[in-house]
Amino acid sequence: MQQSLLRILRLGIKELYSLRADSVMLILIVYAFTVAIYTVATGANMEVSNASVAVVDEDRSMLSTRLRDGLIKPFFKEPALIEAKDVDAAMNSGKYVFVLEIPPNFEQDTLKNLKPTVQLDIDATAMSQAGNGASYIQSIILQEVKAALPQVVTASPINLVVSARFNPNLMSMWFTAVMQVINNVTMLSVILTGAALIREREHGTIEHLLVMPVTPGEIMFAKIWSNGLVIVAASILSLVVMVEQVLGVPVAGSLGLFILAALLYQFSVTSLGILIATAATSMAQFGLIAIPVLIAMNLLSGSTTPMESMPSWLQYVMQISPSTHFVALSQGILYRGAGFSLVWQSMGALVLIGAGFFGIALYRFRRTLLSAS
Repeated sequence: MQQSLLRILRLGIKELYSLRADSVMLILIVYAFTVAIYTVATGANMEVSNASVAVVDEDRSMLSTRLRDGLIKPFFKEPALIEAKDVDAAMNSGKYVFVLEIPPNFEQDTLKNLKPTVQLDIDATAMSQAGNGASYIQSIILQEVKAALPQVVTASPINLVVSARFNPNLMSMWFTAVMQVINNVTMLSVILTGAALIREREHGTIEHLLVMPVTPGEIMFAKIWSNGLVIVAASILSLVVMVEQVLGVPVAGSLGLFILAALLYQFSVTSLGILIATAATSMAQFGLIAIPVLIAMNLLSGSTTPMESMPSWLQYVMQISPSTHFVALSQGILYRGAGFSLVWQSMGALVLIGAGFFGIALYRFRRTLLSAS
C-alpha cells in the first residue's frame, strides 16, 4: 500500500512538471480564473442599465412631463420624444427597448378618476432588460402619479415590504462572478486531465508507462490528484483575490468547506475527463467530444438558470452530472453560508458519481493500455 501511494505521488509530480512545461495550458488557467472572471462579472449585467427609451407624449401636461423626468440614469438613457406615427419604425429598427405612450387628456382624466390607460411598448428581444425594465417603469409611473396627485391616488390597504436575502442590492455581478468560477472549474478539470492522457499517447510516453511497475489505477489517481490540485488552488485564489478583493463580492460561507467540496468534485469531474479521453484518439477529437459535454454541464447545472425552471425529466437526468450537485452546494456555501449539515447529501452524491465515473474510466483505460501494448 505504501509503495502504491509513493508511485501515485511520483507520477503526480511528473504530471505537474509536464503541466509547467505546457505554457499554453498555464496561460489558459491564468486567463480563466482572472480575466475571464472579471469580464463576465462586469460585462454580463442582468439588471437594467442604460436602456434606450422613447416617450410619445400626446398630453404635454405637468403630469406627463413628470413621468418623462422619472426615467433617469443609470437605469435609462435620456428619454427621446417621438410621434405616434414613428413608433413602429423605431421598434422595428431596434432603436428603442421601451416606448411609453401617454394619451391625450391624461392628467385631466386622472384628476377625474377615470383611470386612463398608458401603453408601454417593449422590445422583448432584449430579454433581461425587457422584464426588469417593464417593472421599473410601472413602479416609476405609480410613484410619480401618487406624488403629483396624492388627492386622487389612495393609499393601498396593504403595505408590501420586500427584503432581499444574501444579495440585498440584487446585483447580478454577485451571482455571475462566483458562478463563473464554478463553471471554469468544470471546464478546466475536464480539459486538463483529458489533455494529460492524450498528451501521453501523442508523445509516446504511454509505452514507457507500460514497462513500469505501475497499475492503470495508479496512473489515473496520479492524474486526478495532480491536475485537481492545480484547479482547486487556482479557484481558491480566484475567489479570494478576483471575486472578493477586485470585484468586491462577499463570500458568505466557510472557505474550508468549499475546498472540501471542490476536492470531492475534482474526483468525479477529472474521472469524467479521463473517460472522455479514452474515447478519443487525438487532442482535436477530444475537444470535439468534450465541448458538447461541457456546454450541457454548465448550462443545465443550475449555474445559469434555476433547476426548478427546467422540465421535470431533465432535472432527473441532470442528477447524474456532478456539476449539478457541485453548483447546488457551492451556492449554499458561498451565497447562504450553509454548513456541512445542509450540503452533506450533495457531497455524498459527488462521491457516488465520482466512483461510477472512475470505475468506467478505469475499465476503458485498461483496454486502451492493452491495445497500445
